[in-house]
Amino acid sequence: MTLDLDFVRAQFPAFAQPALQGQAFFENAGGSYPCRQVVDRLTRFYTERKVQPYAPFEVSRLAGEEMDEAQTRLAAILGVDTDELSFGPSTSQNTYVLSQAFRQWMSPGEAIVVTNQDHEANSGCWRRLQADGIEIREWRIDPGTGHLNPEDLEPLLDERVRLVCFPHCSNVIGEINPVTEITAIAHAAGAFVCVDGVSYAPHGLPNVGQMGPDIYLFSAYKTYGPHQGLMVMRRALAEMLPNQAHYFNADTLFKRFTPAGPDHAQVAASAGMADYIDLLHDHHGGPGGSGADRAGFVHDLMREQEVTLLQPVLDALADRNDLRLIGPSDAVDRAPTVAVALNRPAEPVAAELAGHGIMACGGDFYAVRPLDALGVSPERGVLRLSFVHYTSRAEIDQLLEALDAVL
Repeated sequence: MTLDLDFVRAQFPAFAQPALQGQAFFENAGGSYPCRQVVDRLTRFYTERKVQPYAPFEVSRLAGEEMDEAQTRLAAILGVDTDELSFGPSTSQNTYVLSQAFRQWMSPGEAIVVTNQDHEANSGCWRRLQADGIEIREWRIDPGTGHLNPEDLEPLLDERVRLVCFPHCSNVIGEINPVTEITAIAHAAGAFVCVDGVSYAPHGLPNVGQMGPDIYLFSAYKTYGPHQGLMVMRRALAEMLPNQAHYFNADTLFKRFTPAGPDHAQVAASAGMADYIDLLHDHHGGPGGSGADRAGFVHDLMREQEVTLLQPVLDALADRNDLRLIGPSDAVDRAPTVAVALNRPAEPVAAELAGHGIMACGGDFYAVRPLDALGVSPERGVLRLSFVHYTSRAEIDQLLEALDAVL
């Protein structure tokens, strides 16, 4: 089954906006367009439900039900129990709160493994725990390729390691890391696992329950939704860590690591992401089954579309001698988040591409550590070209023509 791109693009209001005609969007790694289902739910909540939820009057009851629907349906898609999924203001904030729980739970001399492949959100907050006596061990990428080798993790593990943190894929390297394999290695050593899925989830929501990590985080505003951070925390770990919320919420699993109250409207609107996945599943004649099964079918549709469009981009970039392609050159091994190091600062190049209708960015993208490790100056940065399943072949051609003109 091939993705019906016309049907897909009809679900995104942005593609019908006159101001965006002729503009090809290649900064999806920074945030995707929202789908119509999310926009409609957000509009309805603000116009019809914008009261404190869970009160006994009708409009409040409906508001609470919409919030509960988002949590229930998205947890099912992710293959976890409903109360193992929580919402917060952002993934960076969720990870920071989580690190404070580990700071209280761990003892001086115990260790956390981090990588230098990560976006800073899943690295910096853990590294700061070193000030409290927690040992930080760095799992390092290959400085030539950016590859994170699972074999290099095992020597870092012993009985003192409590947590291993790594990305599902890097926001500049793009290579998809084998989460299930790495999780098994860490669990065998007695460590918990925290996966930053922010750069992977836009390409198909994963079955977290099947993959096995203890924590999985991603951002709804990069998965066609509102500006929320979603965090899966499996029960065994969530009940073990100290509560970070109001004391009277300590017994509610999905509230333990969200100190502030939720954004009611955005949580409710997140159910639109489940609506969109179900719509694609049904339109393409998916096999039915559980929420995770349906999402898995859609995930594969999205990936097939992306891989087909990505390979020509990688081939065109690999043929050039005026840039360095970061990460794998085989589309099957990576997400369509493509960073290239140039012989000049990347930000002005992105500005030149804008004149050709290409919306992209240059910079370090909070990935200073991996760029340093790769020998790329963060000050010069990289040009990042990122797309998702709703990108068309015509937009890919527009990108390649613009790169030829600018470079």
